[in-house]
Amino acid sequence: MEVAEMLDMLKQKALRDKKLREELLETREAKHPLEAFCKKCQEQGYPVYEMELISAGEEFYASMKRSTNGGGENSPVLEGEDDFYELFFAGL
Repeated sequence: MEVAEMLDMLKQKALRDKKLREELLETREAKHPLEAFCKKCQEQGYPVYEMELISAGEEFYASMKRSTNGGGENSPVLEGEDDFYELFFAGL
């Protein structure tokens, strides 16, 4: 299962479970928020790790850039499309 798919499933679960949603939001206040978030994902059965989360967003963004206008410099700038972590919380 891909990182984006796991995050989407976790987000849907959190939208139905207020306690889980609050726990996920609390990870943003941790000393190492990304680490705390990934640990919470793992506790919920989603094997999301820090580097996978970061690289998944970057790979997705690079793929999108390559698919527009041949991926040249005229490709549109897509703000935030490379940050699955922030997109997850924006959806909550």
